[in-house]
Amino acid sequence: MLDLRLYMLQRISALVMAPLTLGHIAVMIYAVQGGLSAEEILGRTQGSAFWFLFYGSFVLAVSVHAAIGLRVIVHETFGLRGVRLTSVTWGIGLLLLSLGAQALVAVTWPGAV
Repeated sequence: MLDLRLYMLQRISALVMAPLTLGHIAVMIYAVQGGLSAEEILGRTQGSAFWFLFYGSFVLAVSVHAAIGLRVIVHETFGLRGVRLTSVTWGIGLLLLSLGAQALVAVTWPGAV
């Protein structure tokens, strides 16, 4: 039953990530074609609740999606099961979430950079 829930959660996280990825790519193309510098881009994203929610959703979806995918790889490669596999999966997910949160704060929090 857990495997089915993880399978569905990974698919749902992919559905969340797909439009966010396209949105991110569109924004980057717009910024590059507009000749915006990194400082100008940060000036537009810092202090914006929209960009905080946009990239926060992205970070959360990627963390969940990647941790579940790596769970399968760790199980198949190293044969981990049970509590050890769950611990590794949670560790990976929390590490990714932590790193993503740091990047999120740097991009959206005024004065963070």
